[in-house]
Amino acid sequence: MLMSAIEGMGLRAISLWKASVVALLASILALSIPCASRPASVELSVAAAADLSSALKQLAANYEQRTGVHLKLSFGSSGMLTQELQNGASFDVFLSADMDYPRQLVAAGLAEGDTLTQYARGKLVLWTPSDWHLDLQHDGMNVLLDPSVKKVAIANPQHAPYGRIAMAALKHSGLYDRIKDRLVMGENVAQAAQFVESGNAQAGFVALAHARALEMSGKGKYWIIPADDCPLLDQGAII
Repeated sequence: MLMSAIEGMGLRAISLWKASVVALLASILALSIPCASRPASVELSVAAAADLSSALKQLAANYEQRTGVHLKLSFGSSGMLTQELQNGASFDVFLSADMDYPRQLVAAGLAEGDTLTQYARGKLVLWTPSDWHLDLQHDGMNVLLDPSVKKVAIANPQHAPYGRIAMAALKHSGLYDRIKDRLVMGENVAQAAQFVESGNAQAGFVALAHARALEMSGKGKYWIIPADDCPLLDQGAII
């Protein structure tokens, strides 16, 4: 998928990824408005998983410039957005961090099953500030056992897919019982990243997209959680 195809590549690959997402988003949105009824000026409401917050804001601006269609963006954990939709919230497009939540909406008759599209494959990373003294690349998740790590941020696993796989990684590695009292939970993966960026946690499990953005700004470094330790996240879009 798009995100796995650019692992280990640089800015050029990220630009290509963004261009691909723009094209995919355009095709999804084209399905959401019948051509015969499409007005000259349109606003579409998009519910999107928090790991997309940085990239999608840029994509939405470019998309509006190219098409005249304004995208009203709402970000949150996929589970909370699903709950909003189940409670009657009106969104035209839902970009989830997994495939399970869109399928729940299809099963409830709240989304069109034939529009479900896997748009990316998300990866989980362990992220720390750039000036942190421990060696992520050498020690991996074992750095969490260091006494200097007072708090470890994750997204709430009850409704955030990235939090769910972070818990799976901790349990698979045998670290969960040893650090569970130091876990701090964000409402979504973006908030988990904010906890580390602000210094309220010394390390955190975040989306690779967040970690790359922070690395490029000189704020952090990351270690990709091996696929053997947690599942990849197939991410789905649906109307």
